Amino acid sequence: MDSMLYAFLRELATMTNQRFINFAKFKVQQWLGHNAENMDGISTDDIFVVWYSKTLQNHKALLGTRFTNHYFECTFNGDKGEMYMDVYDKVQNVCVKVTQLNAV
Repeated sequence: MDSMLYAFLRELATMTNQRFINFAKFKVQQWLGHNAENMDGISTDDIFVVWYSKTLQNHKALLGTRFTNHYFECTFNGDKGEMYMDVYDKVQNVCVKVTQLNAV
């Protein structure tokens, strides 16, 4: 077990916002290093948080990086001490003009 993961598990009972974000970035970095092409040198500094929320003992963050079209949703279940990571691919970027809203 690598040392960062072990430290995270040891301090699980005191999960803070920043600790969750750091761990989520670390897991995204690991996933990219193992599953995406040319991502061996990616750093957690290359991964950014798009959105974050905490409710009671649960955390959720949406993360991305400018180096790939993958999008990550990390959810920490505080009751079970588990984090789930969903990985999405950007399929299309569609521009909708604000003037089109009047037609609805």
